[in-house]
Amino acid sequence: MKSGPSYPAEHISYQLRIRIHQDIRIVAGALGCCNFTAGDYVYTGSARRNLAARIRRHLSDSKKLRWHIDYLLIHPAVEITHVKTSAIPECRWNQQLSGEIPIPGFGASDCRRHCGAHLKKAPR
Repeated sequence: MKSGPSYPAEHISYQLRIRIHQDIRIVAGALGCCNFTAGDYVYTGSARRNLAARIRRHLSDSKKLRWHIDYLLIHPAVEITHVKTSAIPECRWNQQLSGEIPIPGFGASDCRRHCGAHLKKAPR
């Protein structure tokens, strides 16, 4: 497997800029049925170890469906358009991000900071 880009050792969080090309409906594990309108979204996640591997996993087309974001990313109308990393902790970075929460709880089943969700629809 290609190693891909490396990231600074202090970077523990990432944001995926996601474009949904048309209105879609997915079933996201225990969260159930989720409707998304076309547009741009940002998902904030973290990896305390091996950030590059986590990001490669998200970019991969073949993966076991484990997290809410996996169910969204496998849809053919969805693409990751940009990846950013940061040393800012996941929840703090997510809370700094403007945008609306399209699906309460999406990507935040283990969130202890009351973010509401770790996926936001980007403002126009």
